Amino acid sequence: MEEKIHKLLEEDIKKAGYILDEVFYGKEDGVNTLRLVIDKKGYINIADCIKVNDIVNPILDKEDPISESYVLDVCSKEKGSDYDGQ
Repeated sequence: MEEKIHKLLEEDIKKAGYILDEVFYGKEDGVNTLRLVIDKKGYINIADCIKVNDIVNPILDKEDPISESYVLDVCSKEKGSDYDGQ
């Protein structure tokens, strides 16, 4: 599941200047959660997470890779990387 979602979203996220570092799908506190961990050169802030959320939501809605309801969580790695967006 995670690999399929990673492939589905990776290119659009990369075009926006981010990398999709990790995809996690599973239950957290009894709730189905899809977590996308993003990164870029420097630090990720809340505006970056919102931007990526706005990019991936229409794709997930159209492709519907998860049949059950879930919470989408776009978050950052703990520390910025040397990723240059290319």
